[in-house]
Amino acid sequence: MTKPPYRVPSMAEVRAVPWNGFNAISTFSGCGGSSLGYRMAGLRMLWASEFIPAAADTYRANASEHTVLDTRDIRQVTAKDILDTVNLKAGEIDLMDGSPPCAAFSTSGKREAGWGVVKTYSDTRQRVDDLFFEFTRLLGDLQPRTFVAENVAGLVQGTAKGYFKEILAALRRPGYRVSAKLLDAQWLGVPQRRHRLIFVGVREDLAMVPAHPKPLTYRYTVRDAVGDLPGAFDDLQNDPETGQPLTLRGYSVEKLWHELRPGEGHKLRTSLKRLSWDQPCATIVARAGTAGTAAITHPDHPRYPTLAELRRLGGFPDDFVLTGNYYRRWERIGRAVPPVMMARIAETVRDELLVPLRDAGRI
Repeated sequence: MTKPPYRVPSMAEVRAVPWNGFNAISTFSGCGGSSLGYRMAGLRMLWASEFIPAAADTYRANASEHTVLDTRDIRQVTAKDILDTVNLKAGEIDLMDGSPPCAAFSTSGKREAGWGVVKTYSDTRQRVDDLFFEFTRLLGDLQPRTFVAENVAGLVQGTAKGYFKEILAALRRPGYRVSAKLLDAQWLGVPQRRHRLIFVGVREDLAMVPAHPKPLTYRYTVRDAVGDLPGAFDDLQNDPETGQPLTLRGYSVEKLWHELRPGEGHKLRTSLKRLSWDQPCATIVARAGTAGTAAITHPDHPRYPTLAELRRLGGFPDDFVLTGNYYRRWERIGRAVPPVMMARIAETVRDELLVPLRDAGRI
């Protein structure tokens, strides 16, 4: 198959996608990356939940007119709250989405040392390793026809496997057939290497088998994604949107960057990953240029990507609104499921589960 040019639809084009008749709700919605993917696939997002104020600000700036955003702690939300808001009964929601915070299971973090501990997460202090069970609580009470849940690959690695088994059992307990697969965004139309564990479930009474998208036969590179942007090849000093510096901070970090070849990474105080024009982008992490985090940098110049470049590399529309300073906007993209990736997942659930059920008159 010939590789088509890399292009993410504009927000206006996404808003113009006709409704396919299926509804969805979203928990742990972040800035709306997953929600945008469902909208690209024609689903209508009726309700979303996001507790972090900065993320909720971005979600609100891009939300569909049909979406009600709930900013309470998910622990305070009941199924009745949701059903009353969307005017549906238990069992009538077509798809429930959720991306519980994954920092507790990431291989780049402290993992089990932080389990059961209240600690800093984005703009809050809270325990996050138990939040997947808030998703399963609502799942059991809402009984949606299908669900999609997402987490980091680290959930099935090392000591976290015990948590994975508990989560899988909890997802199946309310009466669901569940399949979990590691998917890589670079094979689903996103110019970024990003492994995510994707759970897909379908209610047992519907007698269907969960489905995951098949990988494409091609990948997009950094050049494919950002090569046509103004300033893409330049040594820009400041981000055009925020005016904040893009240059690497500290002589030792910049010196190290010059020693790296494009496509290489190295750990110092900060983990640097110098991008290559001819490869997909390395994983965009939540925090740029701080101790213990991986900062992606421009292939040719010792600078961070612009926000315009980050949107492209993260599978977001060029006109997706990001709020806050440069680093807050980077964080929103780093924590999000790439919309283009979620669109592929949503299309698969739509075409292989929901449409056949509707055509058979079973929903």
